[in-house]
Order: sequence, then C-alpha cells, then structure tokens
Amino acid sequence: MTPARTSAGLLLHRPGAAGPGAPEVLLGHMGGPFWARKPHAWTVPKGEPLPGEDPHATALREFAEEVGAPAPDGAEIDLGEVLQRAGKVVRVWARAGDLDLDAPRGPVSEVTVDWPPRSGRTVTFPELDELRWVPLPEARDLVVGAQAEFLDRLVAHLATG
Repeated sequence: MTPARTSAGLLLHRPGAAGPGAPEVLLGHMGGPFWARKPHAWTVPKGEPLPGEDPHATALREFAEEVGAPAPDGAEIDLGEVLQRAGKVVRVWARAGDLDLDAPRGPVSEVTVDWPPRSGRTVTFPELDELRWVPLPEARDLVVGAQAEFLDRLVAHLATG
C-alpha cells in the first residue's frame, strides 16, 4: 500500500478590523490555470516535507516560501490533521501574528506544469497567486473543503482561550 502524501502548514490569525471577537486568517489562493475559476481555491500556506524533515519545520519553511516572508513570532497551537478528498493528509499549526501584505516581500515558490494538460507546453506560476486576510466566517466558504475543519478548531480554541 502506498503511504499517504502529507503536507504541513501554518495558519496565521489576527484580531479582525471589527475587534477581537472577529478574527481574520491569512489564506492564499492557489495559483495557475487549473484553480483560476474554482470557488474553493483558497488554502492554508502549506507544502510537502523534505526527506526526514519535521512537520513543524516544514510548516514554517513552506510559509516563508509561499508567502515570501518568514512567519511572524506569536503564540501557536497545533490544529492537528485532516484528510483531504484527494487522499493527502494535511497537518496545520495556527499562530497569532500579523503580516502587512502591502510591505515588500521576497520571491515566492513557483510550480511548472503542462498546460493545457498533455499539450507538451509548460507554464510556470506562483504556488499562491494571491494572499488575503479573510474574516473567519467568510474563510470557511473559501477554503478547500477539508481545511474548513482547521478553521473550526481555531474558532473552538479562541473561544476557550
């Protein structure tokens, strides 16, 4: 049996403009032509571990690579794992912190794929083509299906914290 593919990510959250009772999360829109018109194409910045890499280290590395800046310091909680529809196991940590999306950032990771599929032509694009601070209730309607569970777990943690 083939082992499940895994990813690890970091979900940044901050108090929203409406106050501490209305937190926002930092989400990225998946880049490239496949995701261009899909309504649930937003995700936690995440990626696959390098051989032997600790999942938490993967989450921090992938955040920096996909966002173009290291994750800010902040209190952190382990939100656990979910199984996405395609069979990938995703583990996420949430961290309280802010990131100015208008500030200059470094280069971001890119991916190259055949497009259109089986055409022999390739296209390169950022893994995340847009970053946005999203109020938690709205975020639930944007993220890839299984990742809504991470938002629910964050809400539950914030309500008890």
